[in-house]
Amino acid sequence: MPAMNNLGKVGVVLLAFILLIALFAPQLAPYDPHKSSPQNYQAPGKEHFLGTNDIGQDIFSELLFGARTSLLIGFLSALISIALGTLIGMLAGWFEGGTDRWLMKLTAFFMTIPYLPAVIILSAFTRPGIISTSVILGIMSWPATARIVRSETMTLKKREYIQVCKAMGAPDRYLLFRHIVKELMPLIMYRAAARVRAGILGESSLSFLGLGSAAQKSWGTMLYYAQAKNALLTKAWVWWVLPPGLCIALVSCALSMISYGAETRLDRRMEDLL
Repeated sequence: MPAMNNLGKVGVVLLAFILLIALFAPQLAPYDPHKSSPQNYQAPGKEHFLGTNDIGQDIFSELLFGARTSLLIGFLSALISIALGTLIGMLAGWFEGGTDRWLMKLTAFFMTIPYLPAVIILSAFTRPGIISTSVILGIMSWPATARIVRSETMTLKKREYIQVCKAMGAPDRYLLFRHIVKELMPLIMYRAAARVRAGILGESSLSFLGLGSAAQKSWGTMLYYAQAKNALLTKAWVWWVLPPGLCIALVSCALSMISYGAETRLDRRMEDLL
């Protein structure tokens, strides 16, 4: 199977670097991000690399710890979305008939629900947190993956070696989770990278609307408090709004590169099948 292209590799390296920063945030952060001080609205300097917010919290430390929450929600929501979409899509494409009809009706039902309004409403009626936000974003975003996986599974099940294994008595579970999943991996990688990006943007959007957890630092909550304290009307937007916004854009760019690399790999594999 062809390897990921150079752009995809750059995305992987960039994302790995950001993940390492998030992982070692307690060691890298110069201050406790939750600790306030009298030095509020302080511009970037030697003492505070990215300045401070309205209650004197170090923004650079907030940024490092916020990466943990934003990335964790992005990955957890993608895991839930991809797991549901892959499982439902494989079952529908493999068994067809009544199973396919009912699962596709369920998929169609979820696709008729407006994504953003549903996410906002569910978030408003649940306790904000990493798990609850991840679950909401995950369960509302699996249908597109299910439909794509279903179509691919219906194609893969007709391949000669799959038919031979089935004729030799191989059980459906074995064929699905040993062979079909393996063939679907480039597609799953592509969809997973896209869903992680969407999860991070979704968390940031919810937090910006005030539906995030005030007890947990994230890039979205940083933007929310910056907007709530009118940072956009003062010079503080330079060191309070730009850093989390640029971090979100940087991670999105890295994941887009990975998606492109996985898509190229998938296109080449499909050309080999034709």
